Amino acid sequence: MVDKSVKKNKRQRIQRTLASLMLFNILCFSVAPAVSLAAPNELATADTTKAGEDKATTEKATTGKTKPDKVPSVDQLGLEVSSAVLIEPSTGEILLSINADQALPPASMTKMMTEYIVAEKVKQGELSWDDKVTVGENAAKTVGSRIFLAEGDQHTVEELYIAMAVGSANDATVALAERVAGSEAEFVTMMNDTAKRMGLKTAHFINSTGLSRADMPEKFRPTDDKETVMSAMDTALLAKYIVEDHPDFSRFTAIQSHKFRPRDTNPIINYNWMLEANKDITNFKAYAYEGLDGLKTGHTKAAGYCFAGTAERDGMRLISVVMGTKSEGARFKETRKVLDYGFDNFEVKEVQAAGATVEGFDKIEVKKGKAKEVSLVTDKAITFVVPKGSIGKNITFEAKLDSANITGPVAKGTKVGAVTYTYKIEGMKDAQTETVNLITAEEVEKAGWFSLFLRAIGDFFADLFDSIKNLF
Repeated sequence: MVDKSVKKNKRQRIQRTLASLMLFNILCFSVAPAVSLAAPNELATADTTKAGEDKATTEKATTGKTKPDKVPSVDQLGLEVSSAVLIEPSTGEILLSINADQALPPASMTKMMTEYIVAEKVKQGELSWDDKVTVGENAAKTVGSRIFLAEGDQHTVEELYIAMAVGSANDATVALAERVAGSEAEFVTMMNDTAKRMGLKTAHFINSTGLSRADMPEKFRPTDDKETVMSAMDTALLAKYIVEDHPDFSRFTAIQSHKFRPRDTNPIINYNWMLEANKDITNFKAYAYEGLDGLKTGHTKAAGYCFAGTAERDGMRLISVVMGTKSEGARFKETRKVLDYGFDNFEVKEVQAAGATVEGFDKIEVKKGKAKEVSLVTDKAITFVVPKGSIGKNITFEAKLDSANITGPVAKGTKVGAVTYTYKIEGMKDAQTETVNLITAEEVEKAGWFSLFLRAIGDFFADLFDSIKNLF
């Protein structure tokens, strides 16, 4: 009986001690500041499942076993081209690619680089549309498509630019190049430097026009025997720079016809038969394409018939390039196939809003802060090109925090990690990926010394309680 009584008293003393420790711990935490958590937007894509447990390191998630989104094969288009490409410029996504990286003669699509550089000079204030340009010998002797400029003629930058963009006038193009750089050779250096800056991998220019070396005025030919080349992909990327850096491009490229001189009998007719405005023109209405407002045709014996086109429908712009078609009409027929494929099968969709949480990475510990943790959100939206009508299935993500915790004070918007989203569409060669930062959703002030002191005591007794609990 005595042994039982002693054991009972001992157990009661231990219980009272534990109860006292718990009470002290509760009192400590009642003084410490409460944790403040934001309530950001939730993930806008389908439900995800975690693939790992360590939240301070890389973790992947997937939408599960849903069937992947799918688009038709481009093979069914039966394209008769040497190369072709279709891109969506806001995301840079490649929707169609046929020999797209093969370097080929681009003919007058070369002038897109001249157009870009001249427009850039105007944008930067180094040139004005009203500036007068005096025509030199090189421009006057340039052959092919032209407006028959004579040496010494004077025209404004804008007049020559329209002649270049609408009528593909080689002489006007050379005159502009010489006005910008002093000589066409120096302008070509600018063209190649700009191509490198843009990341064009195959582009090499020998003149401002796209003429073959043998067709240039002999006195002004480059000394080496290289020719101008540019892949369909590089042409599309160049077009992307034009539409994004100069969104008013159609002010020139959509002009149907233009009378260069008051005395000219016939106006310059735009070589781009696909302009939407041509739907009411008898000779062109069979080619007119809804939403199309640019960009540049091209033709030489070496290049065949080429066309870089762009059209916008329902808020989505597409850029297409076809090279090496067999006739003037064929380049537009093939372009229609390419653009129809894009508009019929794809749309741009925001699959996750900015400020969304990421499962498993929705908060991080804050040391020495008034709050012990802070919410994390993405710093910008995720946009993908998806099959038309789709919500974007099978999106996976891989996230990583820079460290397991951060130290207060912490400013709102502090980067603490990153998350990469990947989206694969069956029928497309490459998956789409986009990486965004994980940032703090709110500010966390540094805790005062007394709060930190009480927190340390609380942590100590909490750890002690856990240790004692494990004895029983």
